[in-house]
Amino acid sequence: VNGSSGIAFGMATEIPPHNLGETIDGMCYLIDNPEAELSDICEYIKGPDFPTGGIIMGRAGIRAAYATGKGKIIVRGKAEIEELSNGKFRIVITEIPYKVRKEALVKKIYDLAAEKRVEGIDDVVDYSSKRDGGIRIVVDIKRDANPQVVLNKLYSYTELQTTFGANLIAIVNGKPQILTLKEMLQNCIDFQCEIIERRTAFDMKKAQERAHILEALNTAIDFIDEVISIIRTSKTIPESKERLAERFDFDDIQTTAIVQMQLGKLAGMEKQKIEDELNEKLAFIKECEEILGSQARVLDIVKTEA
Repeated sequence: VNGSSGIAFGMATEIPPHNLGETIDGMCYLIDNPEAELSDICEYIKGPDFPTGGIIMGRAGIRAAYATGKGKIIVRGKAEIEELSNGKFRIVITEIPYKVRKEALVKKIYDLAAEKRVEGIDDVVDYSSKRDGGIRIVVDIKRDANPQVVLNKLYSYTELQTTFGANLIAIVNGKPQILTLKEMLQNCIDFQCEIIERRTAFDMKKAQERAHILEALNTAIDFIDEVISIIRTSKTIPESKERLAERFDFDDIQTTAIVQMQLGKLAGMEKQKIEDELNEKLAFIKECEEILGSQARVLDIVKTEA
């Protein structure tokens, strides 16, 4: 989606940026149809989406890049020929190819006109404005020149037309690998599944730890007077923990949680609140177990979050 250029020394990659919505649609389609062909996925991901605009000339380069991981994509800037009231023409450029510097393009056109390598250019002015957020380069054409011929020469001699060499190399399991579009999407899906499984297992462990303590607190509230008596009559914390464990069959984690609480707070705890939180944790644990036990549930979460 963001595109990428280069990984590290000796590892070139050139991934064109793509539209977020289209990419997610293609990924979700692949989740629902694991055996999908490239042509099916390309119904959703039709090609790169360059932030500077421009026009991709033909689909052959896109198809090659998506099918093999390598392809040459020809990109043209968006230019229109306008006729003025005095009968003269001008070329108005409103979009330029990806990674082309506007200032360099304007200078190149100016130099070509000055050196007379491109005949027929009267003047070139950059009217682009950051405030308006748009590119507007105006090339005035001499009265006796053919504007279409001039435009074709600009495509040939300047970066108004460029070739983006797609080279879809990514690090997969620690190794550089050329990926097709389907392989790239599948690796993304697999990674998202791994994230959700690890996250769910982590959250479930936390909930189990809390539920374990809540079970002890629930029992302690039922015998609150006895629990407080044991704590008060014990000479040391280890002794109170030992006596609580012996009386209520608590483990070390549970006894630690109880003895670390202030007696006033322990006595003031509401049984209903403890039970409600415990039931909430148990329901959450059950849901986590269902997610971890079902690849279909995991994939559904991947789609929903995407």
